[in-house]
Amino acid sequence: MADRGIDRRTLLRLLTGAALGAGGLSLAPQAFAEQLTRRAAQKTHLVVIDPGHGGIDPGAIGCTGVYEKEISLATAHEVARLLEATRRYRVRLTRTSDEFVALEDRVAFARAAEADLFLSVHADALPEPGVRGASVYTLSEKASDKEAAALAASENKADLVAGVDLSRHEPVVSEILFDLARRETNNLSIRLAQDLVQELGREVRMLNNSHRSAGFVVLKAPDIPSVLVELGCLSNREEDGLLQQASYRRTLATSLVRSVNDYFDSITRA
Repeated sequence: MADRGIDRRTLLRLLTGAALGAGGLSLAPQAFAEQLTRRAAQKTHLVVIDPGHGGIDPGAIGCTGVYEKEISLATAHEVARLLEATRRYRVRLTRTSDEFVALEDRVAFARAAEADLFLSVHADALPEPGVRGASVYTLSEKASDKEAAALAASENKADLVAGVDLSRHEPVVSEILFDLARRETNNLSIRLAQDLVQELGREVRMLNNSHRSAGFVVLKAPDIPSVLVELGCLSNREEDGLLQQASYRRTLATSLVRSVNDYFDSITRA
């Protein structure tokens, strides 16, 4: 059911009810799945865009002194503008100006808004100034490489899934529900990441091993497909200059929007 674009919160409520003996499906499972799939295809999806850093936290500092927080915010605004222009999406930003927002608050914001997708926008800085390229991250408690491990922060998993307080249920039920939600969310996040790597790779240079994984705090919503995009390397002089150009950021934003379109098209076709 998850791969057919079914509303995750509805699915989880049904699973919770079944697990706790609170009733069952009023429709045959196949008919119910088809009904939810049609509903998912017709809805206007809410995309939360998360411009990295902000306020007292500048993020990476480029060769010319530009701050990552400036690049991420400018790009996020452009992505939001292009997404809204399609009339397929509602868009909200975790920050709209140069302000500090705690990582946990960004996740809480997306979950409170009941986002269908969470896209965190960043720019990287690497020890080797000759290295450049974009990359895409999905969640993994075990980092895919040492660079990913160095970049990510760690956090204990949440005890709330889709409005269900797992701490109030038997541990075995909580674990089953959490694992079901997390597995579905991770699969969808990976699908989006693959679309992003493909679309970005058509337009800009990508890092080797461009789809990476690590334990980023902002990717830990258990019920919202989430990815983190590193737009490029501010530690590389050429890419530092490119990322300060509005035309280059528009190219990146256009690729991100195509990826979001591809993602939602794929889950409603499946």
